[in-house]
Amino acid sequence: MEHDHTVKAIHERLSAGPKHNYLRDWIYGGIDGSIATFAVITGVVGARLSAFVLIIMGMTTTLAEGFAMAAGNFLATRSEQHNIDHLEAIERRHIELAPEGEREEVRQIFAAKGFAGPDLDRAVELITSDKDRWIQTMLTEEYGLPLQPRSEWMAALATLSAFIICGLAPLIPFLAGMERAFPISIVITAVVFFIIGSIKSRWSMIAWWRSGLSTLFVGGVAAALAYVVGVLLKRLAE
Repeated sequence: MEHDHTVKAIHERLSAGPKHNYLRDWIYGGIDGSIATFAVITGVVGARLSAFVLIIMGMTTTLAEGFAMAAGNFLATRSEQHNIDHLEAIERRHIELAPEGEREEVRQIFAAKGFAGPDLDRAVELITSDKDRWIQTMLTEEYGLPLQPRSEWMAALATLSAFIICGLAPLIPFLAGMERAFPISIVITAVVFFIIGSIKSRWSMIAWWRSGLSTLFVGGVAAALAYVVGVLLKRLAE
């Protein structure tokens, strides 16, 4: 992402602190929602059950699994905060009990970055002169933790909204009572898969169209497997 490098712009950007992006939670929820709901649809169609059963199962899957995924993401993100708090307490205790050992850790960390001689001594002195800064340095450098944890509520909301929106998309033709609802649902789901995959390319060097096609392929495999299972179960029941 491009941004200005004027003194004022840099100061404002750094003063605001890091901004968390919850788009990856949305993409994760969207992919899973589309695959889960469409897998149910293909399974029900393969088993030749009624459209009413398909809608009930599809809606139930979308709402129940969407909430379950959001709850899981909420708890997982909150556990990250608990882990940060736990390690912060450990480092604070270590600084109180063995300050020289902790200073040596800081020294070795910055020596590995290329600091040496008076510059290294000064860096260690500056870092360890403030306990909060000292602890934060240890958390980021020793444990690789972020400066600020992500919001568990935002992560859960992003996952839930994406799961419901993308999960309901394959059901639209059946809810609308369209003729040839299943083929139309296939097209809608394929478009959703491709769009999500294209957006996902922001986190890689892969071209947007290749990322879209790869996501479409994964979703298609999941749907095909569900359809085969539905057909097999239908034949076993006959």
